[in-house]
Amino acid sequence: MKVMKFGGTSVGTPARMKDVTRLVTSSGNPVFIVLSAMSGTTNSLVEISNYLYKKNPEGANEVINKLEEKYHAHVEELYSTDEWKEKTNSFLTEEFSYLRSFTKELFTSFEEKNIVAQGEIISTNMVANYMKEQGYSVTLLSALDFMRTDKNSEPDITFIRKNLNSILNETPASQVYITQGFICRNAYGEVDNLQRGGSDYTASLIGAAIDAEEIQIWTDIDGMHNNDPRIVDNTAPVHQLHFEEAAELAYFGAKILHPTCIQPAKYSNIPVRLLNTMDPEAEGTTISNKTETGRIKAVAAKSNITAIKIKSSRMLLATGFLRKVFEIFESYQTPIDMVCTSEVGVSMSIDNNSHLNEIVDELKKYGTVTVDSDMCIICVVGDLDWSNVGFETLATEAMKSIPVRMISYGGSNYNISFLIKEDDKKRALQNLSNTLFK
Repeated sequence: MKVMKFGGTSVGTPARMKDVTRLVTSSGNPVFIVLSAMSGTTNSLVEISNYLYKKNPEGANEVINKLEEKYHAHVEELYSTDEWKEKTNSFLTEEFSYLRSFTKELFTSFEEKNIVAQGEIISTNMVANYMKEQGYSVTLLSALDFMRTDKNSEPDITFIRKNLNSILNETPASQVYITQGFICRNAYGEVDNLQRGGSDYTASLIGAAIDAEEIQIWTDIDGMHNNDPRIVDNTAPVHQLHFEEAAELAYFGAKILHPTCIQPAKYSNIPVRLLNTMDPEAEGTTISNKTETGRIKAVAAKSNITAIKIKSSRMLLATGFLRKVFEIFESYQTPIDMVCTSEVGVSMSIDNNSHLNEIVDELKKYGTVTVDSDMCIICVVGDLDWSNVGFETLATEAMKSIPVRMISYGGSNYNISFLIKEDDKKRALQNLSNTLFK
C-alpha cells in the first residue's frame, strides 16, 4: 500500500479536493492518504486562539463566523447531491459550535492545540464525504486514536505501529484510508501536534508503521530543485536523492521538506517521492537509501546566521577547551551549525540569536570573542566522498569571487558548506549553478 500526503494548497479549494480524489483513486489500488488543513484555515484557527488568549470572545466569534460561512460555501461547490450536502453541512455546524464553546470558558494552551487540530479534522471529513458521494469505498481514521508522542515529545513509534495496525485489522478493506496530518495526542492523552515536519512527518510515521510500498508527498512544486528557484534562474528538479542528501538540503534551506520528517522512512528503507499536485505527470524527486555515485546534486542556502569566533592562546593543547565552549551553547539550548578549529581559536555558526548576548559573555571567560551577523550558509550537496577527486575544487572555483568566512568539509560525505555574507548569497548561488550544473 502507498501512503500519499497532500498539503494545504493541494486541498485548498473544492476543485483541488476533486483533483486529489482523481489522483488517489486512479490506480484502483488501496491507498492511505494523509491530509493537511485547507490552506488558510490553520491561520484562522490560530487567530481565534489569539483572541481567546486576549480575553476577546467577540473577536474570536467574528473569525469563527467568517470561517464557517466560507466552509458552507465550499459544500455547495464540492457536492452534487442534497444527501451529502446535508450530511457535510450538519458536520460543519457541529464543528463550529464546538469552536464557539471555547469562547465561553477559561482558555489555556491545551485548548489552543485542540482548536488548531480542527482544521485537519474538517478537511478529512469533507474529502471522505466527497469520495463516498462518488461511490468509492472509504474509511476515515482519527489520527488521535493512534498517533502519539512520548514524554520527550517525540513520536512513540511502538505505540503508533501497534495501534494503527490493530485499527486496520479491525477495519473492513477499503479502497481509500484517510487520516489527519500534524495532529496527535501526547503522553498524557491531550490533543497535541507533531510540530516539526507536520503532515509530512505523519505520512512518514504511518508509512513506517504499515511497511508501505512508498510514501508520496504531494505539494505545489515538482520536487526538490538543484538550487533555489526564487533566487536563481534555470533551476531543475533533482530526480534522485539519498536520504542523507535530502536531509542536508532540507536543513540548509530547501523549504519543501523538513529534515526530521523523513527519518522513519529512512530507517524502514521506504522510498519517499516528492510530487506536484498541479502537474501529476512530472517525475518529481525520489528519496531513498540508494546513492548515485560521483554526482553533485544541489545547492541550498540558510540565512540569518551568526558567526562567533573565540581566540585564545590558552587553547593550545588545553584539554577540555572545546567541551567548555560547547557546554555554554548547550546550556542556552542553542544548536551549532558549523565548526572550524585552529591551534589558537575556534569559529562556529548559529541560527538562533535569542541568547547571543549571554553566550558571548560566558565565552569571554576563555578568550577574545568576535561576532559577525547577517551571514549565510551555502551548502553544496551530493556524493562528496573524499575519494571523488576534484569535487571540492569545483565548489571552491565557483566561489572564487565571493569572500568566504568559513568552510566545512569532511563532517559528512554529502556536503561542503561555505559561510558568507548575506549580501553575497544571490551571487554565490548563481555562480554555483553556472559552474556545477551547466
